[in-house]
Amino acid sequence: MKMIPATPHGTHSQAEKRVFDQLRFAFEHDQTLIAFHSLNLPRHPYKRFGEIDFLLCGANGIFVLEVKGGRVSCKDGLWHFENRYGEVSTSVEGPFKQAQSALQGLISKLRDNLPESVMSQFTIGYGVIFPDVEWRVQGVEWDFQPLADVRQIRNLEHWLGNLFEYWRCKEGRERHPDAASITRLQQYLRPEFEVAETLYRQACRSEENIASLTGDQMVMVDIANANDRVLCSGGAGTGKTFLALELARRWTAEGQNVLLACRSNWLKRFLESRFVLPGLTVSLIESIPTALRRSGLPYFDALIVDEGQDLMDRGSLGKLGMAIRGGLEHGRWSFFYDVNNQSGFFGTVDRDAITFLDGCHPARIPLRTNCRNTRVILNRVQDHLGADMGVRGAGEGPAVREYDAGSREESATLLANELFEIIDEGGIPSGSVTILSPLPLGASSVSLLPASIRESITPLDEYSLRAFPTGQTGFAEIPNFKGLENEVIIIVDLPRPQKGKEPLALHYVAMSRARVVLSLIYRAKTLPP
Repeated sequence: MKMIPATPHGTHSQAEKRVFDQLRFAFEHDQTLIAFHSLNLPRHPYKRFGEIDFLLCGANGIFVLEVKGGRVSCKDGLWHFENRYGEVSTSVEGPFKQAQSALQGLISKLRDNLPESVMSQFTIGYGVIFPDVEWRVQGVEWDFQPLADVRQIRNLEHWLGNLFEYWRCKEGRERHPDAASITRLQQYLRPEFEVAETLYRQACRSEENIASLTGDQMVMVDIANANDRVLCSGGAGTGKTFLALELARRWTAEGQNVLLACRSNWLKRFLESRFVLPGLTVSLIESIPTALRRSGLPYFDALIVDEGQDLMDRGSLGKLGMAIRGGLEHGRWSFFYDVNNQSGFFGTVDRDAITFLDGCHPARIPLRTNCRNTRVILNRVQDHLGADMGVRGAGEGPAVREYDAGSREESATLLANELFEIIDEGGIPSGSVTILSPLPLGASSVSLLPASIRESITPLDEYSLRAFPTGQTGFAEIPNFKGLENEVIIIVDLPRPQKGKEPLALHYVAMSRARVVLSLIYRAKTLPP
């Protein structure tokens, strides 16, 4: 069956990971059967949030699988679950009731959004898997057929076949969904459930803040995965880094050694500390020979380039080509770059480099959906700068906050007020706020803040990104923050942009970093830089 996502998603459960691996090799001949992993349900019969460990969906029907690792026991109506560390949790609701209620929440939502002519075609059921124990206890809450223990998990495909038959017999009739209904159901589920954490949310490791991928983005991942060579272009916020990492998950899951290359040391530190995948190496362009030696490899099986506009020169392409099997001409690679690279935002474009990449006959994938910035921020960047950052945006969002400072002292005063209104009055965590400036800290408006405020601001560097966000308001020079993001961005020391009259790369990079709140404190044109 097909696994979505291709690697276990957002779980520390070793039991779920073992079941994931068993499911991956079950029904290998049937790629129309999909197993979705770790699904958060917005609707549940009586919980604020519900979760499904695995959801199987295909011609056999719709089935929820609940996984309970470690030791399981029940005494006086209270269930006890002991993990591998000896930690015990209790619940009045057993795993069978959990699976049943999760299924009810799912089916309720499906029936609200899909016609009965589709839903009536599917057999519906659930199963519970205990991968660490032998389950020989009889009880009124369960039958043995929907239950798999350490014995059945050795041949999960056989058990699943019996599970499907059990629920068909329970319903008393055969159901054979047509291909169109299966596709419609899976297409509905996929935007809801094929999820991946955004860069900021992965740093926070918060399951509540998982962002659903839009349908067209998932198609783009499938296209990239199906082609040996890909040029993927999009403006800031269209999900290039996220898609690069999702592609890395898929390729490494196939057993390939994958190189993820970039030029920014800040971005490298951020990525390598948060996306640890067996078979994935994150490296700066100049460090690739060292990365190969440390990996003990003559070359990597595949290449992914993030922030590729920084590497669009023949020298960099030569280094990349030497690092992968078959070189750039015949190897497997995906090159993610900013579409505004060819609009003068990042200096002169090396046409020879682009011609060379075109000569490798890559598939071209344009990203048009902005999934980082609110619509208000997206419109402001496009109106003020003329940059192409895609369409839609992530919701409407609060208005962009703009101020003009007649002096550096006034800029510092406005900045102090913004920090107070956003953090103290607005209730936004300090770590969700980053101040960006074109100037070093000592020359920026931040240096003129009162000492009590200045001391609460952390200067960011490549090493601090290992724990970003730090829990305190951060400060960075704009070029270093390219490829990163935060909920709130406050920009200081830049003049108001004037399209066509001055380089706007700093404005573009800085403004596009904000996910929800963007604050602009402009310096007067007459002030020294």
